[in-house]
Amino acid sequence: MVNVAFRRAVPADFPEIRRITRDAYLRAGHFSPDHPYMSVLEDVEHRAEHAQVWVAEAAGKVVAAVTLTFAGLLYSEIAADGELEFRMLAVDPAYQGGGIGRAVVREIVKHARHLPGVEAISITSATFMEQAHRLYESLGFRRAPERDWYVPGEDVLLWVFTLKL
Repeated sequence: MVNVAFRRAVPADFPEIRRITRDAYLRAGHFSPDHPYMSVLEDVEHRAEHAQVWVAEAAGKVVAAVTLTFAGLLYSEIAADGELEFRMLAVDPAYQGGGIGRAVVREIVKHARHLPGVEAISITSATFMEQAHRLYESLGFRRAPERDWYVPGEDVLLWVFTLKL
């Protein structure tokens, strides 16, 4: 099992979070560099102001980032009351395939278990993100097809996965 230190991001982390997120999404082929969502992913400052941005460190280096949010907040897409939602999970491409993503999701689960009133975790994932689906399901997340939704104005179906704590 990979060991990572999981902590809230600080402004000094933002440039590295931006690079990691951009590189991870582009490498995966999910979006082109000029896709409008890339500017959302790259605006770490806005995310940190309206949600919680966390990082994972390995050997003192930031290797992954994720955004945590709750029902009713600006960055929440699907969280119901009592749920922690995580979004924009990105692992530095130089560290992908080594268990960092799995370690981050485990840390999110551990963190959520200590939050008062949080009974579940929710995540949205595009239908084509099959590697992510396998990861979530292997860690106990289950599809919640009744909560699936389409990106507004696009023909992109997003699947919802949940984990009861």
